[in-house]
Amino acid sequence: MPTLIRNVRILTMDDQLNEFSDADILIRGSKIDSIGPDLSLPEDEPDLTIINGAGKLAIPGLVNAHVHTPGNFVRGSLDNLPLEIFMLYEVPPLSDNPPDYRTNYVRTMLGSMEMLKLGITSVQDDAFYVPVPSPEAIDGLMQSYADSGMRCVATLDQPNVVEYEKYPFLYDLLPENIRNGMENAPIMQTQELLELYHYFLEKWHNTSDGRVRAGTSISTPHRVKVDYFAALSELSKEYDIPLNMHILETKLQRVFGEVKYGKSLVRYANDLGFLDERVVVIHAIWVDDHDVELMAEAGCSIAHNPVCNLRLGSGIMPFRRHSNAGINICLGSDEACTDDTHNMWIVGKVAGLVHSITESEYQNWPKAKEILWCLTRGGARAMRLADYVGVLAPGYEADLILVDLNTLSFTPLNDIYRQLVYCETGSSVVMTMVAGEIVYQDGKLLSVDEEAIKEEAREIMKSYRRDMEKTWEAASELEPYYREMYQRCANTDVGMNRWVQERSES
Repeated sequence: MPTLIRNVRILTMDDQLNEFSDADILIRGSKIDSIGPDLSLPEDEPDLTIINGAGKLAIPGLVNAHVHTPGNFVRGSLDNLPLEIFMLYEVPPLSDNPPDYRTNYVRTMLGSMEMLKLGITSVQDDAFYVPVPSPEAIDGLMQSYADSGMRCVATLDQPNVVEYEKYPFLYDLLPENIRNGMENAPIMQTQELLELYHYFLEKWHNTSDGRVRAGTSISTPHRVKVDYFAALSELSKEYDIPLNMHILETKLQRVFGEVKYGKSLVRYANDLGFLDERVVVIHAIWVDDHDVELMAEAGCSIAHNPVCNLRLGSGIMPFRRHSNAGINICLGSDEACTDDTHNMWIVGKVAGLVHSITESEYQNWPKAKEILWCLTRGGARAMRLADYVGVLAPGYEADLILVDLNTLSFTPLNDIYRQLVYCETGSSVVMTMVAGEIVYQDGKLLSVDEEAIKEEAREIMKSYRRDMEKTWEAASELEPYYREMYQRCANTDVGMNRWVQERSES
């Protein structure tokens, strides 16, 4: 059914950042058919839906280029903690509770509902499964995306090494009984995981008319066996899909690379031959100049998660260094328990502000147009969708949002880019369209029963919370050993600093 949006202001986000002050957008099927002032079209065309866009702004839907939806039930549950300690409470190393279909369906849907209401039309979900993935759990997560109407690339983020092998110094710090427990915790071998990946790809990749897609993920280079890393790199090439890897998110990871491999984890992945244009390097905070050169030469994208980085004290990513090297930067909220929302408007604002405290040269601070580019075009490129989404132009998928300009965020309207990045919170979004389908309009989700899902989530949480409490009790016993490891790494000189600290008085 064709849709015509009349008399709307348009930011195309094309290469020239073309704009229309008052134009029409015609959508046929899932794609944009034409854009321009006073489009010639019989308004008595059968089944034509006409939307009055007067006083509204049309822009491409935002892209959340990095999230882990299994954290959706844990928002607001944990204090600010360093990543390696935070993960004890959120991804327990000794867990034996497998995820089920409905839990995965509902907690994934919670994130989709939040994002669609905020004008986020695409997401890259680096989904982890504790303790191990199963077809049932995968199906629950992927069916949720199929039903929500959201565009996604989802992965199976599953380490396959023993817990203490992921960290420096930890083996020697742990008592024998805890080491034994980690060695006996469920770990899937490479062949088992690859069989699961083939199931995942064959059943879900490029389904829902191409709106639901699969990607690959190794979690981090040091959390998987080399043969598994190699196999996923090949799958990424075979299907032309992203390969997600967290690299140098924390100083501890910088120390680990030097201790275990005698090199940074970027160089480790590069020396194995696994850096290429499909790779999404997540975080890239504790990198040096050579790391940046290697990622740029390979054509990697970097997923920047500034709110999460602040929440976990991971440090501040060198935005301008990456950008000047020509690296594509996209933005992500990361988990709902490390950002505590999926609000990409907030992520964009923080990304536009936090780098101002990293150097005095203000000409290097990110500009609003750059941030909006990261929120749209950068995310589309990282998801291997740059030819389909992120731009309002004929032939592109109709993933777009309408923003009401008659709100306080845009009153008075001085600069549309700056006010989108620094003033808007998502409250001005009045319509969200994905693949030509209106999924949210005037405060109501059209693709899902929001109230029913929220009620079911509350019911699931009754038993889920008991499991969380057991996890937290076990984590509190492990934390002293992880804290000692963390402190040792924090005190190690790695030749750089990514924290903002007071200079000591001389």
